[in-house]
Amino acid sequence: MTSSSPGLLTAPGTAPLSTPATISGAIAETVMARAGHVFGLMGNGNAHLVSHLTESCFPYTSARHEVATVAMADAFHRAGGGIAAATTTYGAGFTNTYTALAEAALARIPLVLITGDAPAAGPRAFDVDQTMAAQALRITTLTATPHNAAALTHRAFDLALQTFRPVILAIPYDLATAPLAEQRPLEPLPDKSARTASSEDLDLVAALLAGAKRPLILGGRGALLAGAGPALTAIGDRLGALFMTSVMAANLFESPWDLGIAGGFTREHRHRIAKQADLVLAAGASLNPFQLRYGTLFSDDTRIIRIDNDPDDGNPHVAEHIRADLLPFLADLTPRIPATKPGKTWRAKAPEVAADFFRSPAPIENPAEFGPDGRLNPRAVIAALETILPADRTIAMDGGHFMGWAPMYLTVPDPHAMVLVGSAYQSIGLGFGSAPGVSVARPDRTTVFITGDGGGLMGLADFETFLRTTKRGIVIVLNDSAYGAELHQYASKGLHDQAMLI
Repeated sequence: MTSSSPGLLTAPGTAPLSTPATISGAIAETVMARAGHVFGLMGNGNAHLVSHLTESCFPYTSARHEVATVAMADAFHRAGGGIAAATTTYGAGFTNTYTALAEAALARIPLVLITGDAPAAGPRAFDVDQTMAAQALRITTLTATPHNAAALTHRAFDLALQTFRPVILAIPYDLATAPLAEQRPLEPLPDKSARTASSEDLDLVAALLAGAKRPLILGGRGALLAGAGPALTAIGDRLGALFMTSVMAANLFESPWDLGIAGGFTREHRHRIAKQADLVLAAGASLNPFQLRYGTLFSDDTRIIRIDNDPDDGNPHVAEHIRADLLPFLADLTPRIPATKPGKTWRAKAPEVAADFFRSPAPIENPAEFGPDGRLNPRAVIAALETILPADRTIAMDGGHFMGWAPMYLTVPDPHAMVLVGSAYQSIGLGFGSAPGVSVARPDRTTVFITGDGGGLMGLADFETFLRTTKRGIVIVLNDSAYGAELHQYASKGLHDQAMLI
């Protein structure tokens, strides 16, 4: 970075700003130094910020609805594009992002939302308390002043990366063009101390793994972010274990012994094998109800050990929870595990797992092409798309009843290529907003966006954004002319279905 005007920084490869040293200018140049792309929608509260970004030719994508600003940034991060950054105006611009913010908070996405806010001199009649609204999502709001604009922007990015949560940087409306004053240093963020396991915990886990007859290793997004896939694979190979992943860590294990995604997306023949596990080592996985198939993924007597650096949440299915940073834990655990003779492992008794990996892509269940009502069976449609779609693809999905099939039957090249924005918050309608973020993050691949008719219609405004940002893309709508989840759950119980049909 090189210095331009006082208090401003110029990102490498961008033109220096010719404007005075203002709050918006300082924030814009700091954002350009910290983010690779910004997704936004201009309004009164962020007009000067966006103008600084676009005048400098910084990578910026406009949304057509504010909810898509955050959804795109979220998907951009999940697809491997880097930290998420978005911007909107105040008021309705901010509240329109709320569902996507809730999703990002629950999915633990490091995201910075720069938004306008009420004037520092006092709220207007139409202002809402945006800080309190953010607090309801357990999201921190940092408010810029002439004394801290650049430093506070750095703080927002640092805090998002440290906590894996969204952070809001607010620009009071009457300060957007205020000149910078003498900068006041911020208190440093507390160091995130490393968490290490005790020798007793390591010995316990090693003994349990060595004594297991059918061990299974379940890797989650925490393992992906820690780069722990190779270490977990090596432990699994020493034990002759099988593998599974969460949906956000699909393809974490490059092994023919991978049973695929755990939970509701597990194919039935693989689920039958997974239920035979007598011990599960869950690494960096939340083990939420969906991952555990509402407690039915494994047998009642399967012992589960959970390793991550989150506090113990009291999950009743977990027998042992060890709070530790994953890579150091695995480095200390590996030499404690003796290698099992190949002929004595679970793999030797389940050769069909590897055989299934090497077979033709056609699923072993071979779903029928048509259902009893004469309509296409969505399982068969998605299974057929496995070979029809380009292999070098990123899958972006909306939420809805339809979403159960694509993660089950479609493979992806790497763990960042299966992007489901909305699943953490159980939302539909974020798909058309999130898919352009995937296209921006991975322009070298074909973006395959899959939605239902309900969610697709809800987010249709940003179909235009998808067309504008996508070099190679395919949109697949699984259309059952209904809100399918409601139809299956409630019409089947006798509720009137008029409002469920589209």
